[in-house]
Amino acid sequence: MKVLITGGGTGGHIYPAIAIANKIKDEIKNAQILFVGTEKGLESQLVPNEGYRFKTITVSGFKRRLSKDTVKSAFDLFCGIKDAIKIIKDFKPDLVIGTGGYVCGPVVFVASMLNIKTIIHEQNVIPGVTNKILSKFVNKILVSFDESKEYFNHSNKVVVAGNPVRKDFIHTDKNLSRKELEIEEQNFVVLSFGGSRGAEKINDAMINVLNKLKMNKEITIIHVTGSIHYKKVLEKLKQCNFSQNQHGIVKEYVHDMAKFMSAADFVICRSGAITLAEVTAMGLPSILIPSPYVTNNHQELNARVLEKNGAAVLLKEKELTGEEIVKLINRFNKNRDELSEMAVKSKELEKINATDIIYSNILSILKS
Repeated sequence: MKVLITGGGTGGHIYPAIAIANKIKDEIKNAQILFVGTEKGLESQLVPNEGYRFKTITVSGFKRRLSKDTVKSAFDLFCGIKDAIKIIKDFKPDLVIGTGGYVCGPVVFVASMLNIKTIIHEQNVIPGVTNKILSKFVNKILVSFDESKEYFNHSNKVVVAGNPVRKDFIHTDKNLSRKELEIEEQNFVVLSFGGSRGAEKINDAMINVLNKLKMNKEITIIHVTGSIHYKKVLEKLKQCNFSQNQHGIVKEYVHDMAKFMSAADFVICRSGAITLAEVTAMGLPSILIPSPYVTNNHQELNARVLEKNGAAVLLKEKELTGEEIVKLINRFNKNRDELSEMAVKSKELEKINATDIIYSNILSILKS
């Protein structure tokens, strides 16, 4: 069996694709899997690191308003379609799966025009523009929330599957993770990150937090800055006489996020759908800071699901300060019962069988 998977731009599109690929590989030993993304996208780093074949096409997103960039995007789309035709005809897949991002557009569209079976997976409550368009052409639409059905006109092609999570987020050992990361077993551990590319506002707040709590030996803070922000954050911390590893841990990027999350007592993060799927799979309490720069404010909608169920504290970016984070860290550190209750509520929101549902739909499409 040959499966072509496409998705990219952010970890929220890439990690579900990898989880689906891993499931196919586990179940069908002779399956051939090819990923298609863009050269500049994060997928060009993450996918090869997982050991999968990877090819690129030329494509870029369209701006919401007409501008000189519209011409370039239109030309890139033409090139992307041409690239997709060549890759698909060379690889001859039995199935093409799109997990979001503009790179999916030409690949899934070309596959459908060539009468190849196609599936798209939507991670968020409100679907992205690319998946809305592709929904008219594909054989199956897999969504993560019941609320998403209305955005696809309650099509009979829609199946509620949930968000797939990689196995290492399900099978974890906190003590082992702390030992491997050289963190004291008894410490209160906070992990903060701003998504696959980092977030400047979260970085600024966490610089303040790391400075204020640097002398507290009972609290270990691990902060992931994102590659483009790393040097700037370290420079600012240096001005605060912050010492790496002695006063906290600052990372540029984390490939083994499951290990770091497993070591944590709670996390501070954005509220992309895949991040929340990983958080709930581990049963972690969280402080969620939705990105205000996403389409239809979908991250806030995602976060409110956890907040409503008592699994998280929602903190809007405009309310975000280092002082507020320090206050919450101290509150949770002193009130472990509250934190434990949030952890239970988080675990209750886990959709552990999402990957199995997606895989069963893959099989049914191939047999139809």
